[in-house]
Amino acid sequence: MPTSTPSPPLVVRRSSLRGLTRRKLPFLPVFAQSVAAIAPSGTAAVTPPFVISAVGGGASVLVFVAAGLLATCVALLLRPMAQRLAVSGGLYTYVAQGLGPTVAIPVGWSAIVGYGSVSVAGLIAVGTYVNQVGVAAGLSGFGSTAAIILVLLVAAGVAVLLMVRGIRVSAGATLLIECVSVAVVLALMIYLLTRGGHELRVPHEYAAQPGTGNLAMSAVVAISAFVGFESATTLSSESYRPFRSVPRTLLWTPVAAGVIYVVAVCAESIALGGGSAVPSGSETPVTDLLIQDNAHVLAAVVDLGIAASFFACTVASINALVRVLFTMGREGIAPAVVGRAHPRFHTPAHAIVLTMGVVTACAVGALLAGTEPQDGIRSFLTLSALGYLGSYVPACLAGPALLRRIHESSRPLTILGTVTAVLLALLVAAAAFSNQSNNSQLLTAYAAVLVAALLFTAALRVFAPERLRGIGIYDEPRRTDLLQTATFR
Repeated sequence: MPTSTPSPPLVVRRSSLRGLTRRKLPFLPVFAQSVAAIAPSGTAAVTPPFVISAVGGGASVLVFVAAGLLATCVALLLRPMAQRLAVSGGLYTYVAQGLGPTVAIPVGWSAIVGYGSVSVAGLIAVGTYVNQVGVAAGLSGFGSTAAIILVLLVAAGVAVLLMVRGIRVSAGATLLIECVSVAVVLALMIYLLTRGGHELRVPHEYAAQPGTGNLAMSAVVAISAFVGFESATTLSSESYRPFRSVPRTLLWTPVAAGVIYVVAVCAESIALGGGSAVPSGSETPVTDLLIQDNAHVLAAVVDLGIAASFFACTVASINALVRVLFTMGREGIAPAVVGRAHPRFHTPAHAIVLTMGVVTACAVGALLAGTEPQDGIRSFLTLSALGYLGSYVPACLAGPALLRRIHESSRPLTILGTVTAVLLALLVAAAAFSNQSNNSQLLTAYAAVLVAALLFTAALRVFAPERLRGIGIYDEPRRTDLLQTATFR
């Protein structure tokens, strides 16, 4: 006579994610996590000129609007999972619950590539823009690679202290930094819109360059400005009201960032198309434009704002990355050391120190190898975009799959998930195979990570199937969560 498989318990005595701060993080720090991971102020000053130079000012607005709509579609697909599961693994855990552990491991590795690469870019950006301010101020010791490395090492040390001390501390710091940075960027936009000489002449280097490849690559660059909004899902188990605060954050972060980007694109299109003699191929065209206008103080403030925004982005991205590693460590997929929490601060302190060490080593190694700082920032941001988008595609399919599994199937979400996943995949493919992308090494590196993840998954299936089946842990309801009445005792 066949025996039925026992159902998992409705409540547990101890959570699988015990050790982390549980159900204490208010809404604002959760929202700050996603906002800082996007780094809207730094991105608004750095990214739009690349899109403007490829497709022109008018088309760039449409590109950013379309990218914002696509990011919002991804948020709508993640939202049902965020309303039902309190996790620390983010998309990795969501995909494990929706599509199974075999798909989850490559998604987890892809997310780690995304969070890790943007953290490397963030550290390089902090060093580069602070160094730029030092050079403009005439301070001795600035202007060299050694100065950039020294600044990023200090930034890495401060970031570690903030993150180990507690998620509330680090999230509060990133919220304050990002608010100040957004204010700086808004001041920049007002200046660009009110400065004189706004003729509708577009310099050659900022004129639209026709071609499908340019359009596809510009779309990917625009979408990369929104990635990271999902990082609040890694704080779900630590949030006070996870099934309200995280879904709200997912929905509103792309919208808020989209408004900032559209304003920035309009202002920068007018400024860069106003006949100013910004050097062709300039790495920082907006800052160079301010310097040519003799607005040296504003240029320095903007550089500091960009540096602060990327520092907040680094902290938020590492916070998300270490919680994915923490989940993997608890599941036995990663070394057990990364699954340990600090007994006093209730943070994955071991994972924070190890991860920041690797990220800092990558940033320093790239600079010592002779990579130009702006080239390093651009390369690691591109690699991070591949990692993020590679995790978004399966996540778009995981939401509808999870709803079907729990008998809450939604036909509109199923259609939306399929269409969004196909669009994301087509955009990445178009940009990857276009002649304008010039990212073959980055694509090869990312493909190698995915192949290694697939091989690792296959090895687990053969040698440790019980570990593979244990993937997908989340913060289950505990007995202490129940109402203390006779019915629930």
